[in-house]
Amino acid sequence: MRTRITIATVTAALAVALVGCSSDESGDETSDDAAKTTASATASEVTPDQPSATVTAVGIPPVPTGADREVLLRALAAANPDTVKYEDKAIDAARNQCSAVESGKADWLASQRFTYKDVTTTEAQGKQINAALEGLGFCKV
Repeated sequence: MRTRITIATVTAALAVALVGCSSDESGDETSDDAAKTTASATASEVTPDQPSATVTAVGIPPVPTGADREVLLRALAAANPDTVKYEDKAIDAARNQCSAVESGKADWLASQRFTYKDVTTTEAQGKQINAALEGLGFCKV
């Protein structure tokens, strides 16, 4: 029952949003300028180097760069060499794993987060990844 109500609510909200997005051919360019200004202000507030308050609140650290990135990749490769085959994916998985390090299922979650494309990570390797993240202090935001 709740699912039906939720779906109906989401559908209604999307319908209202679509009506609000209809084109206005009256030539009113001030609203377009305001929208562009708002969009650029929003884009400049959060950069990949500076995570949003929400991301920081759940314990996800900023994207490591330079030497910090290399140290993290070496630590991940020590646990499972295949995980760094796709470096950006491995960095994203490591950042996301920080939100689970405190939970009781962190090893299993690591095995899931670091399994992608043609890379498979076992739960034992997930445990090693968690130990590496904690040893580096990577997850301390």
